[in-house]
Amino acid sequence: MTGFSGFADALDGPMYIVTAASGGRRAGCLVGFASQSSIDPPRFVVWLSTANHTYRLARAAEYLTVHLLHQEDRELAELFGGKTGDRVDKFAEVDWHPGEGGSPVLERLSTWFTGRIEARVEGGDHVGFVLAPVAVGPPAACPPAPLLRYRALRDLEPGHPA
Repeated sequence: MTGFSGFADALDGPMYIVTAASGGRRAGCLVGFASQSSIDPPRFVVWLSTANHTYRLARAAEYLTVHLLHQEDRELAELFGGKTGDRVDKFAEVDWHPGEGGSPVLERLSTWFTGRIEARVEGGDHVGFVLAPVAVGPPAACPPAPLLRYRALRDLEPGHPA
C-alpha cells in the first residue's frame, strides 16, 4: 500500500530474541514484530519471518522463549539477527540453559518469558505465534537499562532475506 512504509518507518519498537527447540534442535532469531495482545488471559504475539530458520523449527515447537533486548545487548542482536541458524550454531557462542520444553533461555538476558504456543496466525511473509506465558525470568535487582530499539539496528545486515 502506497504511503504505509512511511508510517512503518516512524515506528521504533523494542527488539527481541526469540528461541525455540524441537526434535533435539535449537534456533533463535532477532524479532522486531511482537506485542502483548491480551491482559486476561495474558497473551503475547511474536511474528516470525517465514524465510527464517527459527520459523521452520518453531512450527514444530510447543514453546517459544522471548527475550527483551536492552541497549547493552547489541552484540547478541548482531549474533541472532546477522547470522542464520542454517549455517551457524548461535548457541555455541552464548551461555544458555534449556527452559520449558527445551526452549533456550539466554543467560545474559534477564528480561524474558517462555510461552506455550496457543495459536499460529498467517500474516503475509510472517506468521504470528500467540503465546500463553508459563515461565518468566526473575525480576531485575536494579532498574532495567534502556531498551534496544529498531532504529539502533537499522544498519544490521540480516542473516537471511526478510
